[in-house]
Amino acid sequence: MTDPKTGPAVGLLMTRPLPSARRFVEDLPAETRAGLTVIYAPLMRVQPLSGALEATDTQGVRGLIFTSANAVATATGQVSTDLPAYCVGQRTTAEAIRAGWSAQCLGQTADELVSRLVDMRPPVPLLHLHGRHTRGDVAQRLTAAGLSCREKVIYDQELLPLNEDALRAITSQQSLIVPVFSPRTARHFAQICPDASNLHLIALSEAVAKPLKVLNCRDLQVCNTPDAGAMSTLVRDAADALARVEGPAHGK
Repeated sequence: MTDPKTGPAVGLLMTRPLPSARRFVEDLPAETRAGLTVIYAPLMRVQPLSGALEATDTQGVRGLIFTSANAVATATGQVSTDLPAYCVGQRTTAEAIRAGWSAQCLGQTADELVSRLVDMRPPVPLLHLHGRHTRGDVAQRLTAAGLSCREKVIYDQELLPLNEDALRAITSQQSLIVPVFSPRTARHFAQICPDASNLHLIALSEAVAKPLKVLNCRDLQVCNTPDAGAMSTLVRDAADALARVEGPAHGK
């Protein structure tokens, strides 16, 4: 999409699952969105596991742990909202509150959540509901610290190939901003990306950035804090910088 007055719009490639990707774009400043051509190319699909949760899984549980909004969405309607919920990240917490749980945000990472829970010593046992691919060993670490915690896989995260729109954008000569939110997505993207020479990669954390370092990209930045707000700021700054560089011919 090109405007003769402003030049080509800056490309933004969103690799998150579609609902999360659309939410992230909607939360960007309006002036940033106006200058972006957004390409949606989910590299992961969340698949709830049918029948994964049984009544015995929550029997006697005194609190829930959510480390992703996907877990909240999958558990909604299956787990009592009378239980307190301890969450990682403001987005996950907001989703849990919206679904009816009394939820607290205990940090932006699994490490922060574990540390806060150990300090709080809430009633136990706790139940960590998560996807098949998860990091942080939350249940094991809490149990080792004297807080009995079970865990249950309630959804899968299926990896997807790059779609045609993404491949076309990546192999074009136009610069492309690519925010990456998880280490698993980063590893997958690094393996299937056909050409990174025009990519401006933004990683949510150092753990996300590590697999991306094998790519010969134009730029790789890491968020100061692992949250959507920090990612939004870096996307905005990158879009502004690229608009200045790749906008109308200088001096015209």
